[in-house]
Amino acid sequence: MTLSKNDIRERYLAVDTSNVADVLDVMGHLHQGLDAAFTPYPATAGKLAGWAYTIRGQMTPYGMGGDAEKMKACEGLSEGDISVWSGDGEGICYFGELIAIGMKEKGSRGALVDGGIRDVRWIGEQSFPVYARYRTPVQSIGRWKVNAFQVSVFLRGATADRVIVRPGDFVLADEDGAIVIPQEIVETVLIEAEKLTEGEKRIRSELGSGLTLAAALEKYGHV
Repeated sequence: MTLSKNDIRERYLAVDTSNVADVLDVMGHLHQGLDAAFTPYPATAGKLAGWAYTIRGQMTPYGMGGDAEKMKACEGLSEGDISVWSGDGEGICYFGELIAIGMKEKGSRGALVDGGIRDVRWIGEQSFPVYARYRTPVQSIGRWKVNAFQVSVFLRGATADRVIVRPGDFVLADEDGAIVIPQEIVETVLIEAEKLTEGEKRIRSELGSGLTLAAALEKYGHV
């Protein structure tokens, strides 16, 4: 079965990162979860789901005229993409409200930032989900500069120091955290996660109707 990118994205919005993580474990991909510091900004941002468009940068001093490479990188985003920001910046924001608006206009569905953001309240008004490690009022201009985009990058991991994210991998984030699904297995993981989701719905229904947890474990095994 070959699904369209939009169908895949829409269906991932209906499954939880926890079920995706369980499927990835069974398939032998044990270290796809991202660091617990990745948090939605604002807290009501909602679920993040889309295709990784990677942007990488580094701390470097330069003039206050802006970062032309960052603007060039953001121009390449398209429908269904999630901008994935990586690099060595600490204490500064990688982007704020105006760049988020520009990304949304191009069809981007959110951002995943291994660093900082600002303008959190205004980004929230855009209904543009952003997950980042921290927020800060300090801008990147003069401090941090984009040096590459659409290359493989490292993000901080949950069970490993680093998780590789490649252009075209799939990003999913919700209340439980963020996870990266390798592009080669995106459809397989989705189908298996949907099966888990349906199974959990049945178990919840039966528990709500009086089935004991012990009986559920005996009937369904691991839940």
